[in-house]
Amino acid sequence: MPRQNRVTPFGTFEAAACRGLLMGNRGILHDRDGVLKTGRPWSHRNWIACRLSFKDRRRAIMAPNRYTELFFCDEAVSLAAGHRPCAECRRADYIRYRNAWVAASGCRDPLRDLLRAAEIDRVLHQARVTPKGQPVRSRARLGSLPDGTMVVLPNHSDAAWLIWRRELKLWTHQGYTLSRTIEPRMEAVVLTPEPTVAAIRAGYIPEVHPSAEA
Repeated sequence: MPRQNRVTPFGTFEAAACRGLLMGNRGILHDRDGVLKTGRPWSHRNWIACRLSFKDRRRAIMAPNRYTELFFCDEAVSLAAGHRPCAECRRADYIRYRNAWVAASGCRDPLRDLLRAAEIDRVLHQARVTPKGQPVRSRARLGSLPDGTMVVLPNHSDAAWLIWRRELKLWTHQGYTLSRTIEPRMEAVVLTPEPTVAAIRAGYIPEVHPSAEA
């Protein structure tokens, strides 16, 4: 039976048989029986998205007292859910993300390497949840958003769409299905946190599921 550790673009968890392209970490979220605990769906604010395999490491899924393994369809979903690239197993992606973050801020300081992951996590956490734990959402016209952003369209509050190649792709855990033409002036709810949208606009290109190219 599938575990409830597949992450949606809304940042919530569902049970699904597919594993996806990336694994994530928000800390220990399950009990000794492998059941998700009630309450906040994170135990620390450095939400990361990792490779599925790294240096032949092996993990037992939802082992007691170990962090809860989360899975994403692709990187666009992980970013929409509020995660960032892992600075260890996805070092090159993390550096690209960090540099795009710095470029989006308008900083031209040659010491940009001093920007720490902890500072990114602090800002990103404020951009994804309120102090009371509610999701932070913004609104924007579709034509103003870069490819790789995920949105909710008017009158479709339970569906997440990926902006890709200037089209909208309907997300599922298995990949993307329906496509529709973007209406540039349509206003949508933006799921991807604003700092990450800015990083994407500044040049960070997320990995997407192959079905997005269909």
